[in-house]
Amino acid sequence: MALHVELSTKEDVLIIRLAGELDHHTAEQLRRKAEQKLSEENINHILLNLADLTFMDSSGLGVILGRYKQISQQGGQMIVCAISPTIYRLFELSGMFKILKFVDSEEQALETLGVA
Repeated sequence: MALHVELSTKEDVLIIRLAGELDHHTAEQLRRKAEQKLSEENINHILLNLADLTFMDSSGLGVILGRYKQISQQGGQMIVCAISPTIYRLFELSGMFKILKFVDSEEQALETLGVA
């Protein structure tokens, strides 16, 4: 299965919605699209909505970690929302929740970032 990447912005927040599978075949696609958007617009935070993500491997974790490092070096935050139990477990095991904030919904994430 492929990866569908939907990027939008709300004020200074890049909203990334992923559907499908984020793996070694599709991670580069996400990296390119996110980096392009980050370089073109004045983005201070990233909201990652994983509601429709069905699978992720270490390549997916790597590309997410890379965007986290990129945005945090600028003083911004990355918030993850709407994770399926399988993806949640992967984040938990990898230690991603030690650095990323998790909330239940996109609305909560936007409120946390002050953009509601």
